Amino acid sequence: MAMLNLVGSSPKFRALLDNVDLVAPVDTAVLIQGETGTGKEVIARAIHEVSPRRRNRFVALNCAAIPSALLESELFGYEKGAFTGAANQTIGRFQVADRGTLFLDEIGDLPLELQPKLLRVLQEKQFERLGGNQTLQIDVRVIAATNQDLGHMVRERRFRADLYY
Repeated sequence: MAMLNLVGSSPKFRALLDNVDLVAPVDTAVLIQGETGTGKEVIARAIHEVSPRRRNRFVALNCAAIPSALLESELFGYEKGAFTGAANQTIGRFQVADRGTLFLDEIGDLPLELQPKLLRVLQEKQFERLGGNQTLQIDVRVIAATNQDLGHMVRERRFRADLYY
């Protein structure tokens, strides 16, 4: 961990770094939960930097910072003519992060209607660009973070249980 410039000696911090070492080599999705400002993106980058994907891109996207109407095209890209103003084909963050890591910050703010598409990418490793009919294969590790109680959101039907469990 020294190469990551993470400094701390408390037992909780050391346990956190042990968890980073534990999940980094396992090529699976990761959910980081914690209060705002606690360094969730720093931990996501640490996981990426000690993982086998470290030589490829780390791409971050804050799901709360992008209007929900634009989030799908930001994640998956779009084809020319997919909507008014779509003059060119644009690749999305999933494709940009191919063979690397995509960090989805504030995943609890992901619109309910977009969650099945995220689930498909996680399960099948494939997606279509907005307005497209070609299925694209992708190899991306997703690390998500939130300060929200996703379990509570699942019970309120504001977050899909199959994405959380």
